[in-house]
Amino acid sequence: MQTEGYLFVHFTDHQSDGAMNEQVYFSLSEDGLSWQALNKKRPVLVSGVGEQGARDPFLIRGMKGDGFYIIATDLSMHHRRHNWGGAIKNGSRSILVWKSEDLVNWQGPELKTIAPADAGCAWAPEAVYDSGRGEYLVFWASFTQGKHKIYSAYTPDFDSFSEPKLFIERECDVIDTDICEENGTYYRFSKDETEKSIIMETSTSLTGDFRQVDSTLSKILGVEGPECFKLKDGRWCILLDEFMAGNGYHPYITDCLSSGNFVKDDNVFSTQMQLRHGGVLPITAIEKERLRNAYAL
Repeated sequence: MQTEGYLFVHFTDHQSDGAMNEQVYFSLSEDGLSWQALNKKRPVLVSGVGEQGARDPFLIRGMKGDGFYIIATDLSMHHRRHNWGGAIKNGSRSILVWKSEDLVNWQGPELKTIAPADAGCAWAPEAVYDSGRGEYLVFWASFTQGKHKIYSAYTPDFDSFSEPKLFIERECDVIDTDICEENGTYYRFSKDETEKSIIMETSTSLTGDFRQVDSTLSKILGVEGPECFKLKDGRWCILLDEFMAGNGYHPYITDCLSSGNFVKDDNVFSTQMQLRHGGVLPITAIEKERLRNAYAL
């Protein structure tokens, strides 16, 4: 596939109506760094099920001719009056799922229960295609036995899911995991709550042992929601939400993923609203034009 642009699905902080912040917004980019808001800065998808909020949306292209999927956290902090303790320990164990053939016409959302029975929540779901198995590996953060851990489950179609299994556990809480692949190596990025920084790991198998590697990301504090993708020029960009400073997403660039050397470059980054935790999908020229026509800038 020839990448001719990027679609970012995300939530935001820009609306005066807090309930509408926690819905799915679309932003479009030619280069993955300069972003234009679609749909006149209004949400494209609104959840009316579960908690009636959609945070941390993630978009994946179907690898079996099955279109596109958006998965998201079933959570509204607005309706919960920002009671984070309640959301962590007594939140939804389900995720939201939308499906589309063309990135424009969407079906859903449907609630899919995926977290363990003793979990307090299911946060920031993402997915990656396991070509060896022919299924999607979905992973998310759940609060169990006193701390946040990352769990995973397989699905062939985002309708049915296998039993959840523990994917990542650390001494401290871990949330917000993102995975990308290059030349047969998987790179996994997760937020470690000890210092609110990003841990980088590598493995040659999605479900095998991951090894932590030295990375400049571990020295960047007060960030979350890592989203890594390849730029047109061959470099890699990881977007980090500078949530503690309230700055939203900013880009950190590397020439080579294996180096672990990411450098912040705000000189090439611009947005039309504050982007909060989401996912980036490379798209074709036809898909980019279809989105522009459907959702006026």
